[in-house]
Amino acid sequence: MHAGTNPFEVINQAVKAVEKHLQTFLHREKKRLPSFLDWFGWCTWDAFYTDVTAEGVEEGLKSLSEGGTPPRFLIIDDGWQQIENKAKEDAGAVVQEGAQFASRLTGIKENSKFRKNGEKNEQAIGLKHVVENAKQKHKVKNVYAWHALAGYWGGVKPAAAGMEHYDTALAYPVQSPGVLGNQPDIVMDSLAVHGLGLVHPKKVLNFYNELHSYLASCGIDGVKVDVQNIIETLGAGYGGRVSLTRSYHQALEASVARNFPDNGCISCMCHNTDGLYSSKQTAVVRASDDFYPRDPASHTIHISSVAYNTLFLGEFMQPDWDMFHSLHPAAEYHGAARAVGGCAIYVSDKPGNHNFDLLRKLVLPDGSVLRARLPGRPTRDSLFVDPARDGMSLLKVWNVNKCTGVVGVFNCQGAGWCKIEKKTRIHDTTPGTLTASVRASDVDCIAQVAGANWDGETVVYAYKSGELVRLPKGASMPVTLKYLEYELFHFCPINEITSNISFAPIGLLDMFNTGGAVEQVEIQMASDKSPEFFDGEISSELTTSLSENRSPTATISLKVRGCGRFGAYSSQRPLKCSVGNAVTDFIYDSATGLVTLNLPVPEKEMYRWPVEIQV
Repeated sequence: MHAGTNPFEVINQAVKAVEKHLQTFLHREKKRLPSFLDWFGWCTWDAFYTDVTAEGVEEGLKSLSEGGTPPRFLIIDDGWQQIENKAKEDAGAVVQEGAQFASRLTGIKENSKFRKNGEKNEQAIGLKHVVENAKQKHKVKNVYAWHALAGYWGGVKPAAAGMEHYDTALAYPVQSPGVLGNQPDIVMDSLAVHGLGLVHPKKVLNFYNELHSYLASCGIDGVKVDVQNIIETLGAGYGGRVSLTRSYHQALEASVARNFPDNGCISCMCHNTDGLYSSKQTAVVRASDDFYPRDPASHTIHISSVAYNTLFLGEFMQPDWDMFHSLHPAAEYHGAARAVGGCAIYVSDKPGNHNFDLLRKLVLPDGSVLRARLPGRPTRDSLFVDPARDGMSLLKVWNVNKCTGVVGVFNCQGAGWCKIEKKTRIHDTTPGTLTASVRASDVDCIAQVAGANWDGETVVYAYKSGELVRLPKGASMPVTLKYLEYELFHFCPINEITSNISFAPIGLLDMFNTGGAVEQVEIQMASDKSPEFFDGEISSELTTSLSENRSPTATISLKVRGCGRFGAYSSQRPLKCSVGNAVTDFIYDSATGLVTLNLPVPEKEMYRWPVEIQV
């Protein structure tokens, strides 16, 4: 479909060629991103699984807010709906292990766990009350509710009271030999025996609209639509899998557009191309298997899988790296990956089980996050290696902010999918310490961020080590990591103000996505005094230390979001720094050029501090 020397551009243009040819989907760049992406979130799944209750939702929101990282985005995951469990017809059948997945939806409203005191038919004190409490008491901005593409795991119960008009009929999944040979699935095995209640494709828009309009009446802002791949196994009698999938996705997007004006939809379990090629509106896609808090083999392969999946999925939607636990042996590893992924940042902590020191590296006091601008993808030199299995490669993931680039480096060795056991397993219990290098060109779009006059020089800030290094064009910096270790390198293009004064913004030094705090940089040369010029060579002493009594050569004006330690690079000690029009103290390290000053906690949400540095 396309050819070239830049692999990211090739993939981008190839998908756009398919878009033009099929005219059944839109590229990510044409889609509206829902607003929840820029706010910290909490999901109920790993906190409660299907035992979630109204009281549990309240406990989780309260617990995180009291720790100074208030969720502004909430997902009420599986466990809120009215379902009927399929009776186990044969207690000796192997598939009975997964029989809970044959459960079917019996109503579009919430179950008794979300009705105060178990009372029924009390909408005002049911789900609506839970949502109102979250928004009014805890200042949550967006609440999403989970449902499967077919309604529930086992679909909709045929002829359920009040749901007869959906013309639901039992359908039995037919899996491909390739899928069966690579990854047998207890869910699919269960449904192949018990069947799935499939809403007729001509009635599915009505089903979605009634479900979503009820949720919207309760204050719900969007839906997390799971188990989407099941539809491709049910095409017999409905015109085939492509026709059935397209009918369902068109109906889903029409209902979302009608009921959730912020394009409130997250797609899950949806990597089949039938679904991707039918998406004209949905803008967020789960790019991985689940976060499995109890499976030690899952964490490294989770990070590498999402990064590589994003090469393709990121052309269709903004990839979602899934929730994680902030209090977990791999929590910092997962958190750093989310920071470079350009994705939503949300956790599934049990109430009271939090690592707030970690969360404050991701979440600002107003509940917003510093999200990178693009889908995070492997660097060019990571594209054709196996950082999970080859025993010698580190995974490098790049992204950009408005004024800087970032490369996350991860040691993902030691675990992967086992073709024999048909599961993820640890194949190396003692993965080695590995070394690689990073350079500015690892950030594929760094030149666009830097601007036309950039000469290729950067300063690079290593988040974990705190090291700041000035890198000439083409130079690299080494990185050495043990198993489950990471480092985040922030590449900051240098602005040459004069021959002996250069500057680069860095960002909030204690946040994972340091450079995400810097939203604007302007350099104004002093109008009352021309820059100093020298005839002949400039002495090294003069080059490295201009007089502090000189007049300002330039004023750098920045817009910075957040609070805490802000850093910038200056080849000369600044004459003055101010924050919000008030002169502020700063620290200057002449050995590295690091300027450090403190930003107060702003009173307004998403506030951008005006910062001025005179040099």
